[in-house]
Amino acid sequence: MEKIIVLDFGSQYNQLIARRVRELGVFSEIVPFNIELEKLSTKDIKGIILSGGPNSVYDEFAPHITKDIYKLGIPILGICYGMQITQYLFEGKISPAEKREYGKSTLTIKKDSPLTKNLPESSTVWMSHGDHVDELSKEFELLGTTPSCVAIAKHKELDLYNLQFHPEVTHTEFGKQIIENFVVDICKAKPSWNLEDYIDNTIKGIKDRVGDNQVILALSGGVDSSVAAMLIHKAIGDQLTCVFVDTGLLRKDEGDKVMELYANNFHINVNRANAGVEFLTSLKGVKDPEQKRKIIGNEFIKVFESFKEKHKDAKFLAQGTIYPDVIESVSINGPSETIKSHHNVGGLPDELDFELLEPLRELFKDEVRKVGLKLGIPKHMIMRHPFPGPGLGIRILGDVSVEKVKILQEADDIFIEELYNENLYDLVSQAFVVLLPVKTVGVMGDKRTYEYVAAVRSADTIDFMTATFSRLSFDFLDKVASRIINEVKGINRVVYDITSKPPGTIEWE
Repeated sequence: MEKIIVLDFGSQYNQLIARRVRELGVFSEIVPFNIELEKLSTKDIKGIILSGGPNSVYDEFAPHITKDIYKLGIPILGICYGMQITQYLFEGKISPAEKREYGKSTLTIKKDSPLTKNLPESSTVWMSHGDHVDELSKEFELLGTTPSCVAIAKHKELDLYNLQFHPEVTHTEFGKQIIENFVVDICKAKPSWNLEDYIDNTIKGIKDRVGDNQVILALSGGVDSSVAAMLIHKAIGDQLTCVFVDTGLLRKDEGDKVMELYANNFHINVNRANAGVEFLTSLKGVKDPEQKRKIIGNEFIKVFESFKEKHKDAKFLAQGTIYPDVIESVSINGPSETIKSHHNVGGLPDELDFELLEPLRELFKDEVRKVGLKLGIPKHMIMRHPFPGPGLGIRILGDVSVEKVKILQEADDIFIEELYNENLYDLVSQAFVVLLPVKTVGVMGDKRTYEYVAAVRSADTIDFMTATFSRLSFDFLDKVASRIINEVKGINRVVYDITSKPPGTIEWE
């Protein structure tokens, strides 16, 4: 299958670049910047995109590549840092900008090219850089500028293109067109990536790999694990046993709802493990979010160790791991910063004698949803908002307790209920309440209160890699806040989070 490689120099937009390529029907894969050159020489690789990154090319530990990569005969597009490292290697001049440029700018096309086909002379682009190109390499020609810098350039003889701005973000007006020009017109990549083939190939791959063995699947009730369960069940039927771990950190009444959901919609064997006491005990006094995630991950392993004792014939442990989980959790032998660990990423301890089965590991969230619908999973299940594996453990900032879980469950339930009541639930992408480790003074019934602050969070996004806060009406937020304060004992103040991603993440921890 033909594909485009995204070379990782540390940009938090890596996933978005890869996703934009897949939207064109071409498979994309993110690999470390220091991958062996021979691995980039295969016939299926039609183009390479050099990502952005936080470093200066002059930093002591900046990620560098060999100039030999440009001799592969494969079209290469350098974005932001990718442009700077290219110009550095071709003896252009890179200088620190007087101030970091972050935000919208105006692009002016100076010369037509295959990369700028169908672009107007002037358009809006999104900048995020410190250094910039002061002087282009003599081997390159200028194609476009912004008021502050060289914005587009091309090698005079080779299919090497540079962009100082980010075409992958929605803020760049004609970004999708630029990526399409590179992938389709310049790389000549054929659209061979489609989800129908993916489903058929994955089911066949599961059958071949599993054979007559038994599989245990970690089921959360969310979209990812549900789609993974359906794929595997179609492949091996009753050889699959699902384990739903009730961590005590789920939404209000979530455990009962999940079991009812699967009983009514699927004919899959689901076992419930009630482990709330164990999870909450292990989290007692722990405040650091990364430590909480790791503890929760370890507790999941303990549950499966116990389950393994009862199912000694099970060879595989299946998980609903998706591509963003992998990328966000692990720095790929290179510069990408770990944003947050995911409890289902990173392999299994040696003593847990399972092989991992992760059929969704190459898919983005929207692709997972499309696969689920094609498999016949009801739309109301597929379109549920994402819920993190560690659950309320990372929506309670600071230490976690039974009391705080109960408070947050009630507040979150009110918010979600009101979204449904006002027909807003399907219009926003992810909504929830966070319990802050802060108490404030209030007055209720002429009495002084000193209780927790709850933060209401609602985000709108297409791909969950960038997001904006939902523009919910003041009247709606007023109603939600009033209900939470009046009905949930332990909260006397509600705030609304208006942070976009980036610079924030959707979840608080």
